[in-house]
Amino acid sequence: MPESNLTIDIDPSWKDVLEEEFQKPYFHQLAKQLKNEKQKNKSIYPKGSLIFNAFNSTPFDRVKVVILGQDPYHGAGQAMGLSFSVPRGIPIPPSLRNIYKELHRSSDSFIIPEHGDLSVWADQGVFLLNAVLTVESGKPRSHAKIGWETFTDAVIEKISAKREGIVFLLWGNFARLISPGKNENSSTQIGTWSWKANTLPLWPEMLFREIIIL
Repeated sequence: MPESNLTIDIDPSWKDVLEEEFQKPYFHQLAKQLKNEKQKNKSIYPKGSLIFNAFNSTPFDRVKVVILGQDPYHGAGQAMGLSFSVPRGIPIPPSLRNIYKELHRSSDSFIIPEHGDLSVWADQGVFLLNAVLTVESGKPRSHAKIGWETFTDAVIEKISAKREGIVFLLWGNFARLISPGKNENSSTQIGTWSWKANTLPLWPEMLFREIIIL
């Protein structure tokens, strides 16, 4: 593999699936840009060791549900490489608080946690992926269009092509742009929802129940 400026610490199951992506010019350009920003002393979230946390927490062959968000939280200490998740001790963001409410509405058995750490979900097969894996401090969407979307599009395509029966939940207006047509597997379910609307139609609610029973 040509030299990349980004350390790729990723679970072997994902490395096998995504090896070709890591060798493509766009990925090396992406890595170069991230390195340049770090050299300019810009604060980039999450920290390098957590950029691929979603992949390391949920190996490829254990994915059951994909929850796709937009980009990492841009506040200090928030981003942990899992979409919508924040470390314990960090206030629960409004987006995640609404997700918790909808899960509780779908099932009384779901008790709303007092923290926003979704690591347990990831361990159980919920792949918590952001469409963009990094962000500059205080600047939401600052790393959009630098190559991450191309990478995560490929991730979704690989899951769709190689796995069956996967549930996709795409949140927010940005996530809605991910085309369900990318998935040709009829056994895969796809739902979209914008948390800002604070309402959940029946179709995504059925998908929420898939998470509850994990």
